[in-house]
Amino acid sequence: MGFDKDHIVMLPFLAQGHLIPFLALAKQIQHRTGFTITIATTALNAHYLRPAQPNTNIHLAELPFRSEDYGLPPNTENTENIPLNVVGNLFTASQHLEAPTRRLVSDITEKEGKPPLCLISDVFFGWAVNVAKSFGTVNVAFTTGGAYGTAAYVSIWQHLPHRSVSSEDAEFHLPGFPERCRLTPSHLHPFLRAADGTDSWSRYFQPQISLSMKSFGCICNTIEEIEPFGLEVLRNYLKVPVWSVLASNISSQKYSGKKSGISAEKCIEWLDSHASDSVVYISFGSQNTISAYQMIELAKGLEKSGKPFVWVIRPPVGHDLKGEFRPEWLPERFEERMRETKQGLLVHNWASQLEILSHEATRAFVSHCGWNSVVESLSRGVPIIGWPLAAEQAYNSKMLVEEMGVSVELTRGVKSNVEAEEVRRVIELVVDDSGEGGEMRRRAGEIMEKIRGAVGEDGEAKGSSLKAIDDFVSELHSQGEGRGSKIQ
Repeated sequence: MGFDKDHIVMLPFLAQGHLIPFLALAKQIQHRTGFTITIATTALNAHYLRPAQPNTNIHLAELPFRSEDYGLPPNTENTENIPLNVVGNLFTASQHLEAPTRRLVSDITEKEGKPPLCLISDVFFGWAVNVAKSFGTVNVAFTTGGAYGTAAYVSIWQHLPHRSVSSEDAEFHLPGFPERCRLTPSHLHPFLRAADGTDSWSRYFQPQISLSMKSFGCICNTIEEIEPFGLEVLRNYLKVPVWSVLASNISSQKYSGKKSGISAEKCIEWLDSHASDSVVYISFGSQNTISAYQMIELAKGLEKSGKPFVWVIRPPVGHDLKGEFRPEWLPERFEERMRETKQGLLVHNWASQLEILSHEATRAFVSHCGWNSVVESLSRGVPIIGWPLAAEQAYNSKMLVEEMGVSVELTRGVKSNVEAEEVRRVIELVVDDSGEGGEMRRRAGEIMEKIRGAVGEDGEAKGSSLKAIDDFVSELHSQGEGRGSKIQ
C-alpha cells in the first residue's frame, strides 16, 4: 500500500500562536508526502483556519465544545481577547476535547480499516498520548515554540525550581540545562512564579507535559542551524527523537483574519519615505500589551531617540484590547506630533508584520519575543530589542541575547519600571552600525541565510527542515511495521 494512503490527525492548542504553526506544518507534511491530514479543533478555530486552508487533502474536523459549560464566556474557544484569570479555565476545559477526539479517531479507523499513522498533538495536550495508544498508533508532540524556550518551559513546570529561592533577583538553576543557564523569578510569568504544585495551573500543566513526554517523538518549530544548543538540551531532556521543522510563517503571503489598523499600502508608503536601516518597529504580538505607565515612557524614549518608528499599539493592561484607544495613554499630543514630524507611525490594533520586517527601512524590532515573531524577524535579518511579557518569551529573550547575540533586553513584564532614557539608550545602541548594534545586525544576517537554506528558500533542493520531515515520516513507517512504503 502506498504511503499516500496514510492519514495523520493533528490537535493544536486553542490559541492563534499554535493554530497557525500547526496549519503550516500540515501543509509541509502534506506537500512532501501526499498524506491526508485532519486538523481537529473547535468550530470557531476551524472557522478561523478555513480561509487559509486551500489544500483538499487537509481537512478541518470540528470538535464539539461549549465554553459556557466550563465557566467561560459564550463562544470562547481561543486565548485571544480573554483576561488572564479566565485563560486558566480554557486550559482546563481543553481536556474535554479528549472524548470527541476519540470518536474522530474511531471513525477514521473504521472507515479506513486502520488507525491514523500518528496523532500530532500540541505539547499541552498530553491526553493525546493515551488516545493514540488505545487505537494502536503513536502520538508525536509538537511544540510551536523554539527548542531552548520549550526545554526551559517544560523543565520549570516539571520541577518548579524557583521554589528554592526567596527573592525576586536570586538565581536558580534549570534542571536539564548546563550550570551556566540560570534564571531569576522575574523571568517567570506571575502565575508560574506562584505555582507550587497544588494550584490550578500546576494541576493542568504538570500532568499534561508529563504525558506529552511519553510521546513517540517530538517535532520542534525550529532548525538545527540556529538552535544547536537548545536542541541538544531538549533532546537530552526528552530522551525521544526530536525533529526540527520550521513551521512559523516566513513567506510574505501571511494569513490573518485580523483587520489592519492601516492599509498595508499606506504603511509601506510611509516606510518608503525613510532611509534604509533607519526604522524601529514595535509590536507586542496579537495578545499582549503593556501598562499605561510603560506606554508613556516608551513613547517618550522613542521621541527622544529621534529615530523613525512604526508602533502597533493597543489599549494598555486592564483595558479592552479591542476597545477605543484613549489619548491620555500617551504623552500629550504625541500622536499628532509624530504625524506632523513624520517621525512615527502609530498603527492601532494590527499591522502586516512580515511586510514591515521585510522592508529595507526596518532596522530593529522591539518585540515581546513570542517565537513566531522571533522567527519572522530573524528570517529577515532584523535584530531584536526584547521586552518579554508571558509564556516562554523571557526564555526566548535570554537565548537571543546569550546564545545568538542578536538581541538586547530592554525590560521584562508589565510591572517593570522602564524609563524613557533607557529606551532611548537601547534604541540608539541597536540602531548604531559601528558598535554592538552592527555586530547584532551582522549575526542576524547570518541567521537569516541559515533559515532560508533550511527551508529551501535559497534554491537548495532539500534544506534541513525539509529533510527532518522526511526523517520523521521514515521513522514512523519503520516503527509501524509496514503501514506504508518509504518516502521516495
